[in-house]
Amino acid sequence: MPVNEKLLDILACPLCKERVELKADGSGLKCIACKRVYPIRDDIPVMLIDEAVVEE
Repeated sequence: MPVNEKLLDILACPLCKERVELKADGSGLKCIACKRVYPIRDDIPVMLIDEAVVEE
């Protein structure tokens, strides 16, 4: 089950407070500013800075 669009509208990166977008493969939410990817586990976004991975 993909992340709900309404949820995406209110979620923000906990580090820089910018908008996050769903990755094309649905594996995580990527911050548009700092490029951190927050994983999605069991259809729940894990919005913890320590769990994020920085991608280019």
